[in-house]
Amino acid sequence: MVTGVLEMDADNSLHKQAAEVSNGRGESSLSRSDASEAQPNAKRVRVQMQKELTFKDMYENKELFEEDDEEDTDWEPCPVEKSVEVIKWFCKNCTMDNLDNDICCEECGEHKDSKILSLGHFASPFAQDGGLNEIQPSIKAMRDFDSQESAANSSTAIGFDERMLLHAEVEKKSHPHPERPDRLRAIVASLTRAGIFPGRCYPIPAREITQEELMMVHSSEHIESVEVTSKLMSSYFTSDTYANKHSACAARLAAGLCADLASAIVSGRVKNGFALVRPPGHHAGVKDVMGFCLHNNAAVAALAAQAAGARKVLILDWDVHHGNGTQEIFEKNKSVLYISLHRHEDGTFYPGTGGAHEVGYMGAEGYCVNIPWSRGGVSDNDYNFAFQHVVLPIASEFAPDFTIISAGFDAARGDPLGGCDITPSGYAQMTHMLNALSGGKMLVILEGGYNLRSISSSATAVIKVLLGESHVPELENSFPTKSGLQTVFEVLDIQNNFWPSLKPIFEYVMSLWEMRCLGKKVVDKQTKKRRRILVPKWWKWGRRSFLFRMLNSHRRVKSKRLC
Repeated sequence: MVTGVLEMDADNSLHKQAAEVSNGRGESSLSRSDASEAQPNAKRVRVQMQKELTFKDMYENKELFEEDDEEDTDWEPCPVEKSVEVIKWFCKNCTMDNLDNDICCEECGEHKDSKILSLGHFASPFAQDGGLNEIQPSIKAMRDFDSQESAANSSTAIGFDERMLLHAEVEKKSHPHPERPDRLRAIVASLTRAGIFPGRCYPIPAREITQEELMMVHSSEHIESVEVTSKLMSSYFTSDTYANKHSACAARLAAGLCADLASAIVSGRVKNGFALVRPPGHHAGVKDVMGFCLHNNAAVAALAAQAAGARKVLILDWDVHHGNGTQEIFEKNKSVLYISLHRHEDGTFYPGTGGAHEVGYMGAEGYCVNIPWSRGGVSDNDYNFAFQHVVLPIASEFAPDFTIISAGFDAARGDPLGGCDITPSGYAQMTHMLNALSGGKMLVILEGGYNLRSISSSATAVIKVLLGESHVPELENSFPTKSGLQTVFEVLDIQNNFWPSLKPIFEYVMSLWEMRCLGKKVVDKQTKKRRRILVPKWWKWGRRSFLFRMLNSHRRVKSKRLC
């Protein structure tokens, strides 16, 4: 009852104020000394009244909302807060987003309408290609083509199946996932344009890996967690590791291709091979699915090689990320030597594992060799120096029967995730150095790499080395950066305890490191000496500049006489 009375009084006061404003009697509350201020003040009252009135009041006092024509001339609309849709396009090459009016990607420079998916790295990065005819490879023909004659005529086999392209992220997000089917499409387009595949390489038929073979690498829980995704339209193991209903099949095909390639190479049916597969595998551990990886393809291939007769297997991982899954699987196994070169940065770079002190355990110490770079921007010289002074000496002493390269190309120049600077010729050089091991029996397995131009050109360069078609110049002594030298020195200091062949190399690199540090100290000492003999800066000002020059020249003459 009290509430109702109060509401009636409030309504009456509102009507009264509205009437006063509409009848012009509101001027009594205005300053009558200045008539020019009356109209703006009345307008402010009206605006205030508009805010306070209810819908009923508005209906009964329509005159409050009727404005004169002369006031409409200076009317300006109030800014309306609403989300402005910015039209963007995502670069085909590196997936970075760009504004609609940009022609080329601000990140990698790739043209908006690049034909990299149909021409590979032969496509022009700056404009649409008019001079090159698009070659659409018959992927089905690649899969179905199988003859003993082609195997006899070719020393290099390639494993590929188009069903692996069906593994893709279903959920549409604000940014395309870097591990996408276009990675394989760009490589296949480059190989087709170069006349390498199909043509000079032998395509092996694809098969899905069996559960019994996977059980030698992964736990039953791991295998079941991957298999259950075939019943789901979309799922996620981690925030960045997706799956759809085709992912389990793609992972089985990738592992099966790697196993069959390893068996074919060890048995001598082909000399070497390249597994053009996805999803990648080196982050997949005994139980864990992570880092875009479902099944560990390199581990499956290593065990398949041993089943085919190889006693000792070398796995060299040059992906920019540490292969924590591969290390976990073999860190107690002396028959498999795992060497990884990766960004580490004191554990702050994904996945955070792979420090130089991680060497294996339970009798297999020294069979895990981690070369953890302390920063990004690592170049060919750093990798070559590490190969010459760590990788090759240890691998030669190990004397593998079979070599596997976990070939992630995300340390390549321009990769959006890697942030390093390896060139295609750098990858070709590393492949050439490893080719001398195990009698040339080598399998290269695709891991990461998310810049299509970099990954396709680098993969092509590596396959040319496998075919023996690429002339790789002999390496001269390439001197690394200071941080690269420090990393190699720290790795040698640890691995020197397990590999006798490293002792003279460790002493040599230690001398290089001491000279590098000593040279810095000498420079610092000379700099401090110069600072002591220099006159304070304020002597240079005004009329004292002449005196400063005279004193300084006098000291120089005196120092020359003393010498």
